[in-house]
Amino acid sequence: MKKILSLIFLSTSLFAQKIDVDKQIALAGQQYQLMLAAQPDTSTTVHSAKQDGTYRNMPSKWWCSGFFPGGLWYLFEKTKDPKWESAARLWTAAVKKEQYNTGTHDLGFMMYDSFGNGLRLTKDPEYKKVLIQSAKSLATRFDPKIGLIKSWNGFKGGYQYPVIIDNMMNLELLFWASRETGDPRFKEIAIIHADNTMKNHFRPDYSSYHVICYDVDGKVLAKKQHQGYQDESTWTRGHAWAMYGYVEMYRNTKDKKYLDFAQKISDFYLNHPNMPADKIPYWDFYAPNIPTEERDASAGAIAASALLELSTYSGEKGKRYYADAVKMLESLSSPAYRAALGENNHFLIKHCVGAKSLNSEIDVPLIYADYYYLEGLLRYQKMAKK
Repeated sequence: MKKILSLIFLSTSLFAQKIDVDKQIALAGQQYQLMLAAQPDTSTTVHSAKQDGTYRNMPSKWWCSGFFPGGLWYLFEKTKDPKWESAARLWTAAVKKEQYNTGTHDLGFMMYDSFGNGLRLTKDPEYKKVLIQSAKSLATRFDPKIGLIKSWNGFKGGYQYPVIIDNMMNLELLFWASRETGDPRFKEIAIIHADNTMKNHFRPDYSSYHVICYDVDGKVLAKKQHQGYQDESTWTRGHAWAMYGYVEMYRNTKDKKYLDFAQKISDFYLNHPNMPADKIPYWDFYAPNIPTEERDASAGAIAASALLELSTYSGEKGKRYYADAVKMLESLSSPAYRAALGENNHFLIKHCVGAKSLNSEIDVPLIYADYYYLEGLLRYQKMAKK
């Protein structure tokens, strides 16, 4: 009887285990102090590490340039320590010139995660100016005849108007700009883009394509993958971008169609038979050598943060989204994915995949995994306090 009771106690205590956010943030602070010391030059942005242990830094025009400053802003938000504000301001300033960059669709990632978090936490009026200009630059990539924001300037096979699922993450900047300026055009662009993405980027089972190629009249020419396994497979980070993006669409519009869609694509993700028990997915749901394929912890971090917010809009169904999000954060906080102090080139999260199909960034740290992990921790703690 004692053995049975002890087993019951063990199982319930494991089920009741909570993430120690304060402990995880303290460790993140220690790691990022080491990161800052190792990366004194802001002329390139913190991005990843190579297999040989050296850093893979990128220029500010790289799509990930806003994530490191964004992570520093999250540390400042949690700790209120002025050293993090100082570091965040330094690395945010390094991205400032990209407000005029009309050659990329990723200004939401680059500018809203850096300047947007900075504005939210400091109310710096200069940050607002930068963000408005960034939204104007992003809007130049929208063609009203096609009804979508152009992602890349071209794609293999000669396609001239590719749109990738990641682009859903750049719409938040446009909603913000519409509210701040009173110009409805920014919001209209975001809605039209999201609606056409919903129409063309998903299969009947709510799985997603990575790249849709359009002609000059908005007709779909091809449905492709770039970072996933095959054209008809589902690249898990891309699908996580979609989940997050449609949750944002609902938050900004309160249009129930976006909530319904966010739930359906999240259900596909969570219920997939190839989703591992720890809820950290393989880099593609249909990668050929599962279960020996690499996991993508960045996809898990993005999905966790998205599901936490989705749970707040979803009534009874939200309990499942919350539980799965917490499971993802617990996994990411465990030694299986969370780097110990001094390891992993001072990045927080290990075991990410950029694009195995391109033989690029396989089982390495990626700065956006850190960013969404920190965001998820803060969201989780705020929800737990309510």
